[in-house]
Amino acid sequence: MTQHELVFPAEAEGMRLDKWIAALGIGLTRCAVQGLIVSGNVTVDGNTVPKNCRPKPGADIHVNVPPPEEVEVVPQDIPLDIVYEDDDLLVVNKPKGMVVHPAVGNYDETLVNALLYHCRGSLSGINGVIRPGIVHRIDKNTTGLLIIAKNDAAHQGLAEQIKAHSFTREYEAIAAGHFPEKTGTIDAPIGRSTADRKKMCVTDKNAKPAVTHYEVLRQFAGTAHLKLRLETGRTHQIRVHLAYIGHPVYGDNVYGKAVKGTQGQCLHARKIGFVHPVTGAYLEFTAPPPPYFQKLLEKMEKQ
Repeated sequence: MTQHELVFPAEAEGMRLDKWIAALGIGLTRCAVQGLIVSGNVTVDGNTVPKNCRPKPGADIHVNVPPPEEVEVVPQDIPLDIVYEDDDLLVVNKPKGMVVHPAVGNYDETLVNALLYHCRGSLSGINGVIRPGIVHRIDKNTTGLLIIAKNDAAHQGLAEQIKAHSFTREYEAIAAGHFPEKTGTIDAPIGRSTADRKKMCVTDKNAKPAVTHYEVLRQFAGTAHLKLRLETGRTHQIRVHLAYIGHPVYGDNVYGKAVKGTQGQCLHARKIGFVHPVTGAYLEFTAPPPPYFQKLLEKMEKQ
């Protein structure tokens, strides 16, 4: 168990306890702090308190963070769309709605559960038992290509390429609005939002450089079909960047707005290219957008 002994400062007078602790930078989101308060793991002057507590200056705050629960990740016989496979890695085409690895609220039916069954335990262990073989990720409602490492040597070689930004990563998306220019580049740093720790945003605070190149393939009435190339690979990069310039991904209910019938953002990881970490050969794979994406494009074309 991790323990934090704190003193509520005078400059924070009137501030809610959960918000103050979350802003300290000790690795706890406001939601996590609220959970600790409810479970009695946060005390003020030795007493448990409600979530809306506003301590007095000088109060002694104790925060106890229990160790994470051990999660057993079990193999599950879930069909995989495998684009390529050899002894060191495989490339899969992930469907919409599938979470990449287990997390709170999604402990089974993830890509990792399927990989454990398919690979019979032959996956790299660098990212631990929760994310075996996972070199990079795409969001639950983003479809498309992912590389999986079967051993640590392959994982390290692929991770080095990601760090050097030498991967070829191309996406297709449907975005809201009219694009006056045929091509463009969004160069804006991305960091975690201080208002909502589950979201990312363009910011100069604790941010990393992020560059996205886009090309308008077709312009419709109120939407556009885009091809995008990632120069960097930040969390939610395309979704954040497009929202930042006023053209959120169509159907993105986090950075834009939900659209009935889309079941999430219309974003597809279409192409991936990399140097095989063992053979040294350059490999490149493509996967067309899923049927629902294609049908939506056809519908927009006719409007």
